[in-house]
Amino acid sequence: MSSDMNNKNCAEGSSRSGAGGDQQPPAPLSRYESQKRRDWNTFGQYLKNQRPPVPISQCNSNHVLEFLRYLDQFGKTKVHLNGCVFFGQPDPPAPCTCPLSQAWGSLDALIGRLRAAYEENGGSPENNPFGNGAIRIYLREVKESQAKARGIPYKKKKKRKNQLKVNDEVVKSAKPSTRRQRNELLFHQCKLD
Repeated sequence: MSSDMNNKNCAEGSSRSGAGGDQQPPAPLSRYESQKRRDWNTFGQYLKNQRPPVPISQCNSNHVLEFLRYLDQFGKTKVHLNGCVFFGQPDPPAPCTCPLSQAWGSLDALIGRLRAAYEENGGSPENNPFGNGAIRIYLREVKESQAKARGIPYKKKKKRKNQLKVNDEVVKSAKPSTRRQRNELLFHQCKLD
């Protein structure tokens, strides 16, 4: 019987010590990759729960919009309605009955992850329902309505090239008189690059 056990162990050992036995376990996913996978699975489950179920190959921008509206019920961002006394106030002094919604930034990030996941899972960029114009319009409307409701306008970030040119000109026009000043200017210039 011990020879049978040795043969079994040898057989098992030989299958494990082959090319696959020396491989390292896969590296853990980054936070972004984990979120992307979770979001993709959630969207797939949402489509399966539709009556009738929708295969991912037949998914279109309408399904994506319905999904975004469905997610709104799980939001944590207070969005004041037009008739609310706190409409347009960034820090209301008291609670109100306005609904909670998904924040625009969360929806925008979600769409970015789902757009990438769609293509990673075999979808073509041309037919990507997450990159559809209707989705961009919806996100823009959510962004604008939330900005009005909170009284905080979203400002476009200035282009970095203009900022670099201005800072670069300031650094070049400055005439450092000491070694320390020269080093500080060089350090500042390196931070801009």
